[in-house]
Amino acid sequence: MRADAERNLEALLTTAARMLAADPAVSIASIAAAAGVDRRTVYRRFASRDDLEQAVYTARLDAVEAAIADARLREAPIPVALHRYVENVILVNQRWPVDFDRMLADPAMNTRRNASIREVDAFLARATEAGFLRTGLPEGWAAKVLPQLVHVVVRQMPHLDAARGADLVVDTLLHGIGTP
Repeated sequence: MRADAERNLEALLTTAARMLAADPAVSIASIAAAAGVDRRTVYRRFASRDDLEQAVYTARLDAVEAAIADARLREAPIPVALHRYVENVILVNQRWPVDFDRMLADPAMNTRRNASIREVDAFLARATEAGFLRTGLPEGWAAKVLPQLVHVVVRQMPHLDAARGADLVVDTLLHGIGTP
C-alpha cells in the first residue's frame, strides 16, 4: 500500500474507532469527513459498515497483541514487563476505543481477545509465584483489578500521559495487592 493510502487507512480506522465508541449509529459520511477522506474512499475499501467495524476491531486486537509481545510478559523482569504492558495497553485504549459488547459478539474477535487474556493471566500467575502479588486473594482478583485501574486512567484521567498513568497503575497494583 502507498504511504499516503496507509496514512488514510490509519486515520480512517482510528477515527472510526473513536466515533463508533461515542455513537454506534454515526454515519459513514461523518466518519469519512472527520478522518479527512471521501465517503467513496471508505466504500472502496470496505463493502459495508460492518466491514469497517470489523477492521476497527481487528486493528485494536492487533494493537493489544503487539502490546503484549512488546511487554515480554514471559521473560522480562516482572516490574518491567508489568509497566511496559500497562503503558502499552493505556495507549491502545486511548487510540482504539471500542464498544466491547459489539466487538465480542463476533466469535473470532472473542477468541482472539481470550487468547490475550490468557497471556496476561499467565503473567499475573508468574508475578504471584515470584512474590510480587499476594497469595490468598480470590481467584482472578488481580486480573479483575488491573483492567479497572487502566480504565480509570483512560476514561477518568485522560490528562495523564501513558507513562504517568502506568506508573500509577503499577504502583497501585503492587502496593495495593502486592506483598508488604
